[in-house]
Amino acid sequence: MNTVDLHYKKMTETPVSSLIIKLGIPTTISMLVTSIYNLADTYFVGRLGESAQGAISILFTLQCIIQAVAFMFGHGAGVFVAKHLANKDVARATSYVSSAFYISVLIGTVFSILGFIFIKPFMLVLGSTQTILPYAIKYGACVLVATPFIMGSFVLNNCLRYEGKAFYAMIGLVSGGLLNIFGDYLLVYVFNMGVLGAGIATAVSQMISFCMLIILYVKFAQSKISIKSVSRRFKDYLQIMKIGLPSFIRQGLTSISGGILNNLSKPYGDATIAAMGVVNKYTSVIAFVGLGIGQGFQPVSSFNYQAKRFDRVKKATIFTILFGTALVSVLSIPGIIFPSFIISLFQKSQAVIEVGTLALRVASIGVMVMPVSIVSNMLFQSTFQAGKASFLSMLRSGLAFIPTLILLESLFGIIGIQISQPVADLISSLISLPFLIHFLIKGESKCKNS
Repeated sequence: MNTVDLHYKKMTETPVSSLIIKLGIPTTISMLVTSIYNLADTYFVGRLGESAQGAISILFTLQCIIQAVAFMFGHGAGVFVAKHLANKDVARATSYVSSAFYISVLIGTVFSILGFIFIKPFMLVLGSTQTILPYAIKYGACVLVATPFIMGSFVLNNCLRYEGKAFYAMIGLVSGGLLNIFGDYLLVYVFNMGVLGAGIATAVSQMISFCMLIILYVKFAQSKISIKSVSRRFKDYLQIMKIGLPSFIRQGLTSISGGILNNLSKPYGDATIAAMGVVNKYTSVIAFVGLGIGQGFQPVSSFNYQAKRFDRVKKATIFTILFGTALVSVLSIPGIIFPSFIISLFQKSQAVIEVGTLALRVASIGVMVMPVSIVSNMLFQSTFQAGKASFLSMLRSGLAFIPTLILLESLFGIIGIQISQPVADLISSLISLPFLIHFLIKGESKCKNS
């Protein structure tokens, strides 16, 4: 039996629970390490003061913009990679990953150049105050240098996952994450390079991760990266972007809502921006567990939907929601019980601790319901229902969060800012639930006709 047939057998016959865990755990580890190195930036830079730590919050928004484009091409191409491998068409899979990889690197390069030209107004638009601005520019310049490498890495990482090679994707990202943490310690703590040191550590680690992912992809993936296989059909790029649009919306709205959050926090001082940054970074660690399991679910649902195995798609969906909810709930407990202590680990300022305590407690409660909305969104994206997936992806950081944030801030001031995200999480899950139930009841006919 050749490699293509063995892969088909694995994806359609392995019990879905063990397959999702096998694919999801490496992805979860990758995302956790990514979150931990973001926390490392927050921890080391937090020693420099509120304004320096506020810069990390501002740049988190910039990184979400970069990731939005990268995820669009990575997830969009990945779904087609899974589809064509399910049809045993390696050449078409190669065309999709090659096209997505090269276009993302090109877009990243253009973004980097424009970012340098307009870096000061860009940081102000993202919510920087005048006191935060010098730090934001230093860190932002490093992130912009690494942008083409970050985008290329995300495409390779996601296409590896959709091939069922999540372990190799994990190696590429984890190695970069660990290097970033070591770089933060060395450059910020040992050599006292401040925010610039944290930025350099981030840029260098992303470049190394990019190189490792290329090596791993060439060596272990069924599809290949080839300039000769880059599609000359505009339709192929439209298909990639259409399927990847929910990921773009999800991450893009995260950056927009982050900018709005920073700007609404400005009147309450740098301490509020710093506190909400710490809360978002910490809860993202918890959320990434749900996302990691969900991304283990995506190739399983996509492959089996294409193979017309709706029974497996249904089992995979239910298992992922239940398993993800259990994991996220357990991890939320420390943030609910010990919020002040957790905030104090990253910033000793009493003002930051006071703002962050309530925000972290309610955010940790809110994140427990996230698996419902995350899995619903990923389910429709993986089964080529881009319209529903795009709508659901707009909820948590957009349609639900932005109006909630503006309304609650206008009514309750800083308390409204602190509680807006968990309220939006609950609204998003309640809206997603009917879509999910309908698919599980009626989706088999669509699977058979796909």
